[in-house]
Order: sequence, then structure tokens, then C-alpha cells
Amino acid sequence: MTPNLRLSSFYFFYFATIGAFMPYWGPYLSELGFSGSQIGELMAIVLATKIIAPNVWGWLADRTGTHMPLVRSGALAGLIAFTGVLLYSGYWWLAAVMAVFSFFWNAILPQFEATTLRTLGRDSHRYALVRLWGSVGFIVAVASLGWLFDYIDVAWLPWLVLLLFVGLYVSTLQVPEPPRDEVAENNVPSIGSVLRRPEVIGLFLACFFMQASHGPYYAFFTLYVEEAGFSRSMAGQLWALGVLAEVFLFLITPRLILRFGAWFLVTLALVLTTLRWSLLAAVPESLPMLLFIQTLHAFSYGVYHAAAISLIHYFFPGRLQGRGQALYSSLAFGIGGALGSLAAGYLWDGVGSASVYVLAAGLAAAGVVASLFGHWRHRRAAATPG
Repeated sequence: MTPNLRLSSFYFFYFATIGAFMPYWGPYLSELGFSGSQIGELMAIVLATKIIAPNVWGWLADRTGTHMPLVRSGALAGLIAFTGVLLYSGYWWLAAVMAVFSFFWNAILPQFEATTLRTLGRDSHRYALVRLWGSVGFIVAVASLGWLFDYIDVAWLPWLVLLLFVGLYVSTLQVPEPPRDEVAENNVPSIGSVLRRPEVIGLFLACFFMQASHGPYYAFFTLYVEEAGFSRSMAGQLWALGVLAEVFLFLITPRLILRFGAWFLVTLALVLTTLRWSLLAAVPESLPMLLFIQTLHAFSYGVYHAAAISLIHYFFPGRLQGRGQALYSSLAFGIGGALGSLAAGYLWDGVGSASVYVLAAGLAAAGVVASLFGHWRHRRAAATPG
């Protein structure tokens, strides 16, 4: 098995678990009798663990100089913890299980991202070609389960997620630790000096607002589409369409980064994400418009993520890679995603379903401003002699 194939197999199973969990966990909880605010809270717990877990793992990885032993341990611990879902379905029990399982599940991806970028070396701009297999895994899971849940009860969801966790753990056993260039990796600035750079602050703010705007999408899109009159299988197909569009953009993103630059692509993605959520708030009952809205996922996640990863790789070189990827995960997907899901849950119950996507559009628009600021400061710093 080639190195890229080993890397790709991990992404396939990791994002297949997301494709099984994120779109259908809301309907699963709804069937158990939880309210919109409780669903938002439970989803926020899953995302909130990204605030702490990736940074703990990132610190350990940078101190030990290895990533894959931590990835394997986290995958196995997450698998074991998730079995708790099968034991009881009370709110506080599920909250505890979600906190423990997601602490490990959310910790492993940033360290694997660092492993991937180290393995690719000077070809790091080709990251998207490896990462696209995660999108394929997501599509396979979300589309097949959307169809399956028209025939079986969504109560089977935890068992299906567990099967994917087993595949994920097995895939981690196939990936070796890449060699390190000790001289190059030690010759880096302090992490404090990197974090004080205005362009890095602008980047993290842009990433925070982007992922906060996705909180309502991950927590409520399936329920929102069903409320508009579509079936659960159609909701699954719409999820799959978004990620399929993402796959096509991943194929050309390396060339787009070389041609336009990562900063421009992050800003463009945020502009199109603002448009996406605005349209979703306005016309959820129109299937042609939903199809267009979902194709925009190619930019709001695919192009954005590949370009953001490229910038993180640039700003956090050498031994800072683990903590750089961890900070990206915790500040954007953790704090941003958790706050977005939590706010969406309260708006869903208190104001109405469309309001959650009005909120999402506003958050994405704030991200546009942050990205423009970061890009401007980066260009200004590059133009300053010395």
C-alpha cells in the first residue's frame, strides 16, 4: 500500500464517521424526544471538546516528536467511549458520553493533518488530493444512510457509527510515523511570536466565523429540510451533493492555490458562504435552489479548508505544526462550531428555523472582514524590508 493510499484510507473512515454522525444525530436525538435546544446543547458538547482536546494532543505531539501513536490511541479510546451510547439514552448520560468520546475523536484529526503534511513534504500543496478521500467517505456514509433510514429506524445509527469507528482504528495501524528533519524543525520561531502576528490573528478570526456559521448547518440542516417538506433520504442526498461538489473542487484546489494564493481563496469562500446561508434562510422549499445551495459547499468547506490548512502550514513550521493544526481545530471547529450550534438551538426553539441561517449568514460576513484584514496585514508585512 502506497503512503498516499494509507493516508487516504484514514480520511475515508474519519469523514465517513462524520457523514454518519453529524447529519443524523439531530434526527436520532429528536426521535428520543429531545427538544431543539437540547439537541443544540448536545451537538455543542461534541464541538466544544475541540477547544481543549486538540491542544492537549498537539502539545504532547510536539513534545514527544511523534503524532501517530497519539492518533492510534485516540481512535481506540473514542471507539470504546462511544459504546456508552448503547447503554442508556438519558440527557445527562448522553452529554457525558459525547464529552468523553468526542474528546478523543476530535483530538486525532489535527495530528493526522500534521502527519499528512510532513509525509507530503515539499508537495504539501497537493494535500487536497489526499484529503478528497475523506469527502468520498462522507458521501458514501451520508447517502447510503439517508436511503437506509427510509427503511429502518434511525435508532440503528449508533451501531452503524461504531462499525465505522472500527474501520477508522484499523486504518490508523497502516500509517507509519514519517521521518523528521530535526535541524529544520527546531529552527523555528516561538509559538507566542507567531500568535501575536496580526495576519495570524486575522486568519484565526476568519476561521472562527466560518465554522461558527456552519454550526446551524451541522446541527439542523436535516431537520430544516424535512420541515420544508422533503424526505430524510432527500436530505441525505443533499448532504452528499454538497460533499460531491467539494470533491471536484479538491481535485483542482492545488492549482487554484498556486494560481490565486491561499488568502484570496479563503476570502472568496467566505463570500460564497454568506450567499449560501442567506439563500437557505430565504428559500428552503425550492429544490432547484437547494441543489445550488449545496454545490456552494465546494467553496464553503472544500476550497476554504484546503486554503486555510495551507496558511496554517506556512505560519506554523517545523515543531509548531502539531500545535498550529490543534489551534486551527480548537478555535475554528471547537469554539466557533460549538457557539454556532448552541446559538442555533436556542434560535430554533425561540424564534424559528429560518433564523438560524440568518445568524449563519451574518457570521460568515464577519469572516469576510477578518480574512480581508489578515490578507492586508500579511501583504503589508511581506512588503516591509527586514
